[in-house]
Amino acid sequence: EQVEAAAAEVKARFDALDALVNNAGTAVFKPALDTTLAEFERTMAVNLTGPFLMAKACVPLMGKGAIVNITSISGLRASALRIAYGTSKAALEHLTRQLALELSVRGIRVNAVAPGPVDTVMAKAVHSPAIRADYHDAIPLGRYGLEEEIAEAVLFLASERASYITG
Repeated sequence: EQVEAAAAEVKARFDALDALVNNAGTAVFKPALDTTLAEFERTMAVNLTGPFLMAKACVPLMGKGAIVNITSISGLRASALRIAYGTSKAALEHLTRQLALELSVRGIRVNAVAPGPVDTVMAKAVHSPAIRADYHDAIPLGRYGLEEEIAEAVLFLASERASYITG
């Protein structure tokens, strides 16, 4: 029902779609054993189930096009205090590959951008000075990324300039 309702809403607003960017995200920063089931399930719902449902709702409105999922470096390597977030982003990385394989026959490319720390509202709210200092030493460029820099990568992957990049 939710997928059909979302698809109807999208179709009412747009005749066709060229791109979908799944950028919504949430995080809980707690040790694994302190993370509640509700926190884990909510993180999975926003970070993994949401992009799945958006793809189901939007793909029927796409001819050729692109989907770009925002994953995270936390989905590529384990990080302290990120059991729900890291697991959801690792699963989103795999969902990206699955969709890339299945949607390629429709001419739809599916890719992911997996940034390290980016100076977003969420990062500013949850990254303490100690976390920011720890990250500083682990980032080759020695700074947080900027939202605009991630947007440029997304724009490229959603464009025809990336016509041979998928998965």
